[in-house]
Amino acid sequence: MKISTDVSSSERIHRENRSRYKPKSFLALILLGFSIVGLPLISALIYSAIRIDQLSEQSRYNVYQATQITNGTGVIIGEIMAMERSVQHALVLDDATLLEGYFIAHTKFENITNHLSIISTYPEQQLPLEKLRLLETGIFREILDLKEHPQDLQYLLERFASLLDLAQEFSTNSFRMIGQSVGNVSEIATQTRSLVEWELLILVPLVIFLALVFSVFIARPVRQIDEAIAQMGRGNLSRPIRVNGPQNLTYIGERLDWLRQRLLKLENQKIQFFRHISHELKTPLTAIREGADLLAEGVTGNLNRKQQLIAGILHTSSIQLQKRIEDLLNFSALQAEIITLAKQNVNLEKMINSVIQAQNLSILSKSLTINLNCPELFLECDKQKLDIMLDNLLSNAVKFSSAYGHIEITALCDENKVQIDIMDFGPGVDNADGDRIFEPFYQGRNTPENHAKGTGLGLAIAKEYAVAHGGNIELVRDTGKCGAHFRLTLPTNSSESTS
Repeated sequence: MKISTDVSSSERIHRENRSRYKPKSFLALILLGFSIVGLPLISALIYSAIRIDQLSEQSRYNVYQATQITNGTGVIIGEIMAMERSVQHALVLDDATLLEGYFIAHTKFENITNHLSIISTYPEQQLPLEKLRLLETGIFREILDLKEHPQDLQYLLERFASLLDLAQEFSTNSFRMIGQSVGNVSEIATQTRSLVEWELLILVPLVIFLALVFSVFIARPVRQIDEAIAQMGRGNLSRPIRVNGPQNLTYIGERLDWLRQRLLKLENQKIQFFRHISHELKTPLTAIREGADLLAEGVTGNLNRKQQLIAGILHTSSIQLQKRIEDLLNFSALQAEIITLAKQNVNLEKMINSVIQAQNLSILSKSLTINLNCPELFLECDKQKLDIMLDNLLSNAVKFSSAYGHIEITALCDENKVQIDIMDFGPGVDNADGDRIFEPFYQGRNTPENHAKGTGLGLAIAKEYAVAHGGNIELVRDTGKCGAHFRLTLPTNSSESTS
């Protein structure tokens, strides 16, 4: 006893530990699924956005650098030429005041070269630019020394040509570097596009796979709950209900299993009640029936006509009540899945005539005509249960037949199967009742008002007995005919039946 307690305790601890890893709610499971499925796509989108932003920034900077170098080179060349003109004018006219234009151009030259040195990031650009600045600075210092003697500036004119060459070299190198940068950007863009294509080829199937996996995880507990409800609706209460999933859905599964156990307990109580109440009713009913028989036979003395009529009513009512009680007993046995077949060879024609004779009073009261067409047929079956099947089908036909009507009973043998058709010409079965006519306790819509309602168990019991024999009872839809048409099919021998 102690060992089982320890085992159950360890199982409980294991379940609790396992439940810790489960989402607490169905919404949490959905959010977790969307997060895991969306994470690869979001990561790919972020990476692609970063790469595209880098490419865009690099392209923008290249355009800006090319524009600035183009404009700056033009300004440098212009200022070099302006400085050269000022020196030439001062030399020709021997006027030092004309060097003022040189100093203005020198200031602009310094400003633009300083700006270009900031935006020039490659050594191939910075080297000629630095030579250009050093050469121009040297010219500037010599002009400062000789500005009072303009006639001595002749030898400096050749240096302006060198300045122009260095400016042109700077421009050429800069555009070559910008071209290389643009080529690198294009190559990076191609690599990025290829990478995005590979990401799509990998991520799309991965995301679809993850979506399918989480769809299964999300749908499984819902499907389990739906199957559990359908199972209880079909009356299958023996199978335990287990729901695997988030904690709130697992709790719903536990409550459904609790409901299943309660329904199973109530079902067992109902079956036990039917069994007990049926047996309790049979004892006094037997006494009533035997007493009515004794009165009708005149054992206690001769009866007058009215007394005989009352005794006959008591006898008929006791038979009907006994049939209702037997229906309850049979139904309780079916609910408990207790169906045993004591098979024997039965003459079908004699069996049908016996059932007709048992209901002779009801048939005579309505002045009905029974048309029986049955060849000499023998089948192996449970005689008592066949009697119940035929009796229920015939009593149903008698019940729904109008006065002075007729009932047709046809039997034939087809490929080791016996087919028995019972047709009446009453109001028939309503279309809405066709799918439920064999359900226990179900009463059809076309029940005669002057007829006492039965238990609604006859057809249900008859169908279960037919299935137990390996056969079936079905409602045949006859077009162009009125009334109900039931067909009972049974195997002719035990090798084709199941008990």
